[in-house]
Formats: sequence, C-alpha cells, structure tokens
Amino acid sequence: MNKALILVALLFMGCSSAELVDNWKNPDIVIFDANKVLIVGMTSNSKAQKEFETKMKKQFSNRGVEAMRSLDVFDVEFTDSERSEEELDEVEQSLLDKDFDAILFTKILGSENKENFRKEMIDINRYHDKFKDDYLSHQDIYYDENYYDEYKVYHAETSLYCICVGKERELIWRGIIDITDPSNIKSVIDDYIELVVLAMEEQDLIFHKETDEEDSTKL
Repeated sequence: MNKALILVALLFMGCSSAELVDNWKNPDIVIFDANKVLIVGMTSNSKAQKEFETKMKKQFSNRGVEAMRSLDVFDVEFTDSERSEEELDEVEQSLLDKDFDAILFTKILGSENKENFRKEMIDINRYHDKFKDDYLSHQDIYYDENYYDEYKVYHAETSLYCICVGKERELIWRGIIDITDPSNIKSVIDDYIELVVLAMEEQDLIFHKETDEEDSTKL
C-alpha cells in the first residue's frame, strides 16, 4: 500500500500521536482473511498491555472476527522469564489446536537517536519472518526493567503472522509506527489502533473497506 494514502487519511483524523514510518506487505499475498486472531501486546507496562489488547480485540469483534488477548491465553508465569525456542514451538502448536490462524504481534521499542534507528529500520530483510523468532529476540521487554530509557519518541512495530495449517508460519504484514509524546496512554493507544486498522484496511488484511453497495444497505 502507498504510505501516502495513510498519511493523507490521518489529516482528516486530526492531530495524532502515532505516525506511520514504514510498512511492508508480503508480495505473495493479495488479500488475507482470518477466522481467529491472537492479539499480543509486548510491553512491561501491564496496564497499557491490557488497554491495547482489549481495544484491539474490540476492533476485530466489531467486524465479526473472533479474537483473543494474549492476557487470556498465556499464563502469567509465561512472560515473567525467558522462554526457549521449544516452548514457542509448543505455543504455536497449541494455538493451531485451538483454531487460531493469525497472530497480531505489537511490541514497543525505543531509540536514543531517531535518525540512526530509522536507518536500521530501512532494511526489512533484517527482520524475523516468523513469530517464534521475533518473540524470542524481544521477550526481555516483558521482564527487564532496564530495557527502556526515557524517550520522548517511542518506536513500535505491529506484525501480522499467518499460522495457517499446512503452511509455514509466515509474515504477512509489518507496520513501523512512531509514537510522539506519549503522556496520555489511553489517547496514544486509540491513535495507534486507529492507524493500524487503517493500514491493514488499505492492504486488504482482515479489515476491509466497505463498498458503496455495502454502505447503501445501511441507509
């Protein structure tokens, strides 16, 4: 999707604390639908995690897509310490057994130097293309209190992974979003979710735009 389309749309949303920096979509995917999605918000701030996962779940529910929060799926002890690759394999298999076919994985990162950080973000090939590897590389966000410094600008990533039966666990889409002056967590989360939904909608990923015909049936 053209990033400019999202930025133009944001102008009509008013002042937002969330800005799309970059996004990537698997070139082999045109449209992607899911029946059951796991929402994972990786942050050491438990209140922000609950707020984000709950509000994101509502977005899926409003569109008739079943979704569950990681808070309701993962044991509390699971995120308290480092997990192994084998344990993540077990998690993925458990999700398949419970009929999940997608994971929406959001993690909060930080950078002292925005310019250097963005240069690192440009090379999309440096990213993990599997949920398991992505989780293993960043899981200390949960339990390492020294993971963050005091940043005025936070960097976040939201990734959509397919965990479909008979297919390799693959990355469908990733959006990189800057969060500026996050003084009001609830407001920031609202802005962030609105931007993610808009980006996925433009890419025909689970969220789809309503057609003129669909609009007319509501009149």
